[in-house]
Amino acid sequence: MLSEIILEDWGLTPYSVAFERQKGLFDSALERKNSGLPAVNTLVFCEHPHVITLGKHGKAANMLFDEAYLRDIGVECLRTNRGGDITYHGPGQLVCYPVFDLEQFGIGLKEYVFRLEEVVILLLDGYGIKGERLNGASGVWLDTDNPAKVRKISAVGIKSSRYITMHGLSLNVNVDLEYFNLINPCGFTDRGVTSMEKELRTSVSLEDVKARLKEIFYFLFPR
Repeated sequence: MLSEIILEDWGLTPYSVAFERQKGLFDSALERKNSGLPAVNTLVFCEHPHVITLGKHGKAANMLFDEAYLRDIGVECLRTNRGGDITYHGPGQLVCYPVFDLEQFGIGLKEYVFRLEEVVILLLDGYGIKGERLNGASGVWLDTDNPAKVRKISAVGIKSSRYITMHGLSLNVNVDLEYFNLINPCGFTDRGVTSMEKELRTSVSLEDVKARLKEIFYFLFPR
């Protein structure tokens, strides 16, 4: 039985609070599946106050300043259980947490990551921005054929158990890119970071982005 995708918009929510709420959805979906009931598929949109997160295999060396300094400038630093290395979240960056049962959609983890990236690529195309995949790196990038210009606009990092997912993707919409100078984003030292605002040279309506992303998610993950 296929569960409807429920959309929840949490607005600006501290990362640790959002993590606990997301884990509650994840644990509930897993419990239902283990009990033979259909897991509820939930798509969460939110933003986070300034925070740096390290994934399961994240290297502390990719954090370029110590935690005392980060606290002084209002940036949290947290370990998390997603895949990937290190990333920054902040206001103006849209974060999407799909808590999905992939078996309901008939896909595996590799296809799931592909579709998360495709969500962003289709969204950007609607704004006249050409998003692409980069060999050997997750997420969505621009100018992948030019090593001197290649830059990341969206990060992807997930966790799964019995094909129930948590974490997901972040998209730089109007985020202050200066904060990425605090880290080696995703562990890379030779690739830049960008945002929709920077590429379009104008502020972008976050509500418009959410509305478009919702439709694209529903298109790529048909119920």
